[in-house]
Amino acid sequence: MFLFESDPSLCEGEQLCASLSLTSATWAALSDGTGKLTLLRTSKRGESSHLKWEPMFSERLGEPFIIVHSLAHVRSHVHTIEVLLLRVQKDQSDTKGSGFSISLEWITVDNSVGEEEREVRKYGMRKRRMMKGKSVPHYAAVEPQGKGVVVASEKPFTFTEVDGLPIEEPPAENMEVETSDPIYFWQQTEEDVTVCVRLPEGTTKDDIRFKLTVDFLRVRVGDYAPLLDGQLFAPVDPEASTWTIQDDKSLEVSLQKRSEGPLWSEVVLGNRRGEYLMNDEQKSQLQQKLSYLTAEDLNPNPEKDKPPCNAQDLEDCDMFPEDSSTLMRFDGATLKPTHVVSLGSHQFLFSVHIDPSEMPAFCLRHDVDALLWQTRTNQDNNIWEHISTFNALGYVQASKRDKKFATCAPNFSYTALCECLRRVFIYRQPLPVDTVLFNRKQGRQVGQVAKQQVANLDTNDPVLGFRATNERLFVLTANNLFVLKVNN
Repeated sequence: MFLFESDPSLCEGEQLCASLSLTSATWAALSDGTGKLTLLRTSKRGESSHLKWEPMFSERLGEPFIIVHSLAHVRSHVHTIEVLLLRVQKDQSDTKGSGFSISLEWITVDNSVGEEEREVRKYGMRKRRMMKGKSVPHYAAVEPQGKGVVVASEKPFTFTEVDGLPIEEPPAENMEVETSDPIYFWQQTEEDVTVCVRLPEGTTKDDIRFKLTVDFLRVRVGDYAPLLDGQLFAPVDPEASTWTIQDDKSLEVSLQKRSEGPLWSEVVLGNRRGEYLMNDEQKSQLQQKLSYLTAEDLNPNPEKDKPPCNAQDLEDCDMFPEDSSTLMRFDGATLKPTHVVSLGSHQFLFSVHIDPSEMPAFCLRHDVDALLWQTRTNQDNNIWEHISTFNALGYVQASKRDKKFATCAPNFSYTALCECLRRVFIYRQPLPVDTVLFNRKQGRQVGQVAKQQVANLDTNDPVLGFRATNERLFVLTANNLFVLKVNN
């Protein structure tokens, strides 16, 4: 138990609702809504609910914020707490955008002390890192051990300050290349990718700085800024890949694909400064694949295997967001992105804590379904792992116009949606049926059935919070906490 008082007169901006993050089994982080952060030692909450929560750190951090994520870890006998704060502030200079700036502040607090003070371990601020963007993130979390940060958002974020000091980018000389034109062109076959990079006049072989690994490419000329620098779209064979200078005007890089067949959508992830050139054979194949979509008559023969797309048959819930979100992983030491993935039309649905020792998982819409992904930064090649699928949830949630929250059980036995007022929808995973059932349309026997339930809350108060365990669903309103028993 812990009681706190917030003083609106000390608030530098508009006061926000208080937010609480359960950092670990014995710690919690609290924002009072006026810009004050408090770290609480709670003891084991399940066993000692009668004990008071003890504040171990409290400090004002400027404008009000909400706590997005927090975690605790111990290294070399030093207890460290990582907290991620979100602020939405008015930006008078942003006349063409929304008029607001979004910031994520990564706070590190620990109890490190000198040798002579081993007896007293007071918690203090160790580091503050600020990152800014132009859209509220769908997802933001700190990695275990504080090794990095993962952010999913429609507009990219970048780190701008460390301990109040702006991050200075190393000066890079501008090369005599028109920024409006592509600086490289690329083609591909099923076996390889060929990249032609424009070079400044007078470039020689000795000026080229080339680095290639299985999944990384860097091309630069002398001390200029890199022309290509980042993670490759897919793994390559460095030993079979080559580069040559053509006519003293361009650098030709031949990359041998490690896996034949799949076509790349880009050379370096996130790099849009190149132009893709299709050969005649690829253009012909593409036109043939898309020919069924370009009939003059609207849906002339719907009985065909691949009927033309009829936009009039689409419903609102079939549409995807126009803005494409990006999932980025930032290294905690360099504060630079190490992994960048475009989510494309995969709409972000919700995030959920599955394992306390892992980062929160996140759920994306894939066609009509919803897929749950877990970040595992200890894996070098693929740090995002698919852990569960919720059939038809992508389509179902899109039809709920008043949806406010979504979540799922840690054991994936059900998902739940909550509207702004009263109604809660529960969707269970398919289970075997005891009786014999047949699909009336197709005439085939049905072996599994996914049950759906609707709960109506006895209140007109708006829903403020929504959390699920394997057995129960917790719904917080302005005046009540409802507990719905879902599983035995």
